Amino acid sequence: MSLTKAELRKQALARRKAVPAEIRQSFAEALAIEAVVLARKAMVRTVAGFLPIGSEPDTRMMLAALDYHQFVTLLPVTQDRGVPLVFRRWREGQVLVEGPMGLLEPSARLPEMVPDFTFVPLSAFDRRGFRIGYGAGHYDATLAALRMSHPGPAVGIAFACQEIERVPEEDHDQPLDFILTEKGLIDCSLAWT
Repeated sequence: MSLTKAELRKQALARRKAVPAEIRQSFAEALAIEAVVLARKAMVRTVAGFLPIGSEPDTRMMLAALDYHQFVTLLPVTQDRGVPLVFRRWREGQVLVEGPMGLLEPSARLPEMVPDFTFVPLSAFDRRGFRIGYGAGHYDATLAALRMSHPGPAVGIAFACQEIERVPEEDHDQPLDFILTEKGLIDCSLAWT
C-alpha cells in the first residue's frame, strides 16, 4: 500500500526534526558557500531564497553570503493557497512583517522582482526532483509561472534524510532542477536521461 503525500510529509518532517545540531550548523555554513557557487555557475543576478521555518535548514548565512557577493536577494511573499508567490527585494537587517500565513515576509514597500534563480524549501523529495511541500501549492504555482515567463534553475534545499524513493506526483507538480543537501548536490535532470 502506497503512502499519501500527507503521510510521507509527516514522516520526512519527523526525520528532519531529528537532525543533530552539529549537522545543522555545518550545513548552514556549507549553504553559504554552495549557493554562491551555484548562482555564479548559472550566471544570474537575482536569487530568491527563503527564511527557515521550524526545522528547515538554516538559510540565513546563505542569504547574507549571496548579498555580500553582489547578488540581488529576494524573499517570498505568500498570497492565497495555490497562487504564485511574489518575491520582494530583501537584505539582511531590513524589517520583516507578518504575512497572511503567519510567516515573516518583506514589507510591501520593498520592490517586487522576478528571480533568475530560486531556492525552494520542501518536506520530502525524490531523485527525479519531485518534492512534497507543505500543502498550499505555492511553489508549484510559482515555478510553473516562472518557467513560462522567466525560466531559471530551481534548487531544493533539504537534509539528506528527507529523501524518499518516489514522490507521488500530480499533474500540477513542478520538478526541481537540483536538490542541495548536506551530502552534496543532486542533479535531478539525470533522472530524465
